[in-house]
Amino acid sequence: MATIKCKNLTFSHIEAVLFDKNGTLEDSESYLRILGQKSARIIDSQIPGIGEPLLMAFGIDGNHLDPAGLMSVASRQETEVAAAAYIAETGRGWFECLKIARQALEEAEQYVKKTPSPLFVGSLEILKSLSTAGLKLGILSAATTEDVKNFVTTHQLRDYLQVEMGVDAGPSKPDPALFLAACQALGVAPSATLMVGDSVGDIQMARHAKAAGCIGITWISRADHVQGADVVINQFDEIQVS
Repeated sequence: MATIKCKNLTFSHIEAVLFDKNGTLEDSESYLRILGQKSARIIDSQIPGIGEPLLMAFGIDGNHLDPAGLMSVASRQETEVAAAAYIAETGRGWFECLKIARQALEEAEQYVKKTPSPLFVGSLEILKSLSTAGLKLGILSAATTEDVKNFVTTHQLRDYLQVEMGVDAGPSKPDPALFLAACQALGVAPSATLMVGDSVGDIQMARHAKAAGCIGITWISRADHVQGADVVINQFDEIQVS
């Protein structure tokens, strides 16, 4: 067990910490924005006029990606369904709409995968520090499990993590079932596990699972994106372990 201090707040008897990936450990803003833009262009080439409404649905405005928008926080399955819903407004059958959306996202993903997103400053250091202190660590992301594992491999993080979990089917954030499943995989009670994330979905999920606490991280100083967190930080060196 460890004691974790964050600003003026102390979390005692902590055994594990779960981290979100996109926007928390990984600086994925550019990747997600380009993924959404490319997907919208592919769909627009088949259904002219749908590109702009899709970008709005994705939370993309020019070169700005809404950190609380669909592309930032939704699971892959949720993104496909949302895109398909816009396509369905053109009168096409639902299964055709899903197929168009899925294929567009897959094609766009192959394009953007060529340039992996970097870690945020301090991400590697905080994982090393917490691991050295004997804490169990995991990633719990709305991205697919394959994406999580690729991220871990790319940045050589496997030595510090015991759980690499994404969303492939079934519930997504903020369903507490995800947090409970991650804790079970770690072999630690939720009441001894902290959540670190950059979205309301991360915070609500952990709260409903009765986590030991929630640390919201906002690299752009927008605390409203992590409303409900016990404490909000702007960089990882504000987390101290003893």
